[in-house]
Amino acid sequence: MSANDANDLIENRTYDEITVGDEAHLEKRLTMEDIKLFAVMSGDINPSHVDSDFAKSSRFQEVIAHGMWGGALISTVLGTQLPGPGTVYLTQSLQFKAPVRLGDVLRVSVRAIEKDDQHHRITFACRCENQRGDTVIEGDASVLAPIKKIQRPRALLPKVRLTERGRLHEILTAADHPEPMPTAVVHPVDQSAICGAVESAAQGLIIPVLVGPKGKIQLAAEKAEVDISAFELVDVPHSHAAAEQAVALARQGRVGALMKGALHTDELLREVLKRDTGLRTERCLSHVMAFDVPTYPRPLLITDAAINIYRGFG
Repeated sequence: MSANDANDLIENRTYDEITVGDEAHLEKRLTMEDIKLFAVMSGDINPSHVDSDFAKSSRFQEVIAHGMWGGALISTVLGTQLPGPGTVYLTQSLQFKAPVRLGDVLRVSVRAIEKDDQHHRITFACRCENQRGDTVIEGDASVLAPIKKIQRPRALLPKVRLTERGRLHEILTAADHPEPMPTAVVHPVDQSAICGAVESAAQGLIIPVLVGPKGKIQLAAEKAEVDISAFELVDVPHSHAAAEQAVALARQGRVGALMKGALHTDELLREVLKRDTGLRTERCLSHVMAFDVPTYPRPLLITDAAINIYRGFG
């Protein structure tokens, strides 16, 4: 079975396959869309969760997640991973230790702590921690574990789209196109740059052509634990050469875009703006940065923060 086939299946672990101490977990970042979808599903329109003006005057002074949003994530781990399909919930206790705020990344874990061989029941310790390691929810769950092996195709859920317009995900959706664009990723020698290239490729936006010192690029990929074996790698000695070679690839038509890696903006633009060997046109060079701010209802676009910093008038 290939890796893709395995990802298309959901499989349980039976009572006999589970031992005390076994664990499973997932991670999930809280967005405003999560809060609104949970409110729509549950009907819980407590203004502490859905009204930012009211939330400013509340105890936490900002919008927070519904408490049971974290509880639902615990249910997800139990129902899809450990034990998985066939699990029957019996009891669940939860203690809410701290609020879950917009942008928090929860690590939701369950750990088997007790087994009842007579009734095939398992008790799990459940915990949700934020990105700072603070426990926000903890408790115990008792489930009736499956005794038969179950392996099923993973259900394809419908895409849910709120009627609101203008968030960053709308821009990303608009960027969907049949063919990803060959893109020179310039000097991707740190984890942030190499992950950006890999994630953009996974979204179907680009076909990365990695331009920079081969050893440093491979080391960055190893540290980030990402696979770059499918990407073309153009080996050059340093960042100056990477910028020069990337612009040359664009002039040759081998790539349709440049993606800045771990080098200064002026170092890349120096090659882009060269009269004879650069990419200059008669139009003014500019750029736009798009931000996804969970509490802001519209796109936030900032332009000319690093290129056209000041332009005179008159």
